[in-house]
Amino acid sequence: MTETPQWLDEEAGPVVRPYALIRGRTRSSGDMFDLIATVRVVDEPPGDAPSDLGPEQQTILRMARSPISVADVAAELDLPIGVVRVLLGDMRDHGLISVTSPSAARPRPSSGILKEVINGLRAL
Repeated sequence: MTETPQWLDEEAGPVVRPYALIRGRTRSSGDMFDLIATVRVVDEPPGDAPSDLGPEQQTILRMARSPISVADVAAELDLPIGVVRVLLGDMRDHGLISVTSPSAARPRPSSGILKEVINGLRAL
């Protein structure tokens, strides 16, 4: 007979709910991250980084050795995007990761170009 892990209840699912990981918070102290924003581990983490990182945060550090999107982090961890955004915000506040928004890297197209594209699509 195989034993079910203590933290999993067959009928109820995980005993620790995702929002318990972030102590019920719905936002981090920083900006809201785009789903396609790129997460990377910083080259030289600060000396005062917390030593009590949870398993999810340790997994994020392993995954973010090479650039990975916020959406991919959520998919890999199998956690809601809101929970992942708070975890990433906390890690960024501690200087462990950097998050780069694609909109910050390049300018947005002008509204005139977008209108021309819409008109061209309508003409089809």
